[in-house]
Amino acid sequence: MMKNQTIEEKQYLVRFNADTKSHLHVLDPNICLTKCPDKICTIFCPASVYKWEEIRMHVGYEGCHECGSCRIGCPYENIKWEYPRGGHGIVFRLG
Repeated sequence: MMKNQTIEEKQYLVRFNADTKSHLHVLDPNICLTKCPDKICTIFCPASVYKWEEIRMHVGYEGCHECGSCRIGCPYENIKWEYPRGGHGIVFRLG
């Protein structure tokens, strides 16, 4: 019988072939600073790609799961999400 895995154990199976160019872009950093008190992208991203650092949003695109939640989750439509360039991005392993 297969043991149920925690989300952390499942995420451990994910590997990344990170590009040198980000496929995630905060369009207007001032919107994050002045209009978005909850910084909701830091909550809904399952990979914790978005981190608020005092006065700016840090985007750790290298660990993106490519789920697209930031594309639709930002209430200000302030995140531009694109697919990574060919050959880069997430690599799934079954386990």
